[in-house]
Amino acid sequence: MLKEFRDFILRGNVMDLAVAVIVGGAFTTIVKSLTTNLINPLLALFVGKVDLSGIVLTLGSAQFKVGSFLNDVINFIIIAFVIFLLLKGLTKLRHLAAHETIEEEAVPTKEEEYLKEIRDLLVQQQNKH
Repeated sequence: MLKEFRDFILRGNVMDLAVAVIVGGAFTTIVKSLTTNLINPLLALFVGKVDLSGIVLTLGSAQFKVGSFLNDVINFIIIAFVIFLLLKGLTKLRHLAAHETIEEEAVPTKEEEYLKEIRDLLVQQQNKH
């Protein structure tokens, strides 16, 4: 059972997933910093508050943290946009790679040229008879 677990952990997909989670966590921290340190002060020019998380709507004893929600929405939009750009770039790279392989296949080798000449000669011989 330990051997199976070790094989599972060392399989490429699991290691790739672990790296993706770590990078994703770091990326989330960067986006949160971007929102807190750059976007919120920019929005403060229009809203009047630097820290959106301070915007709270109180109804009776209930507090609705509208500002924190807005921060999370901004973070989500930034992350979703970056993921969109990454996927668009990867799709473009795949498309270019597919065209390169098609172009490589389109150029006949010397052997293929030779075989075509043989085929053409055989066709000419059959037409003469």
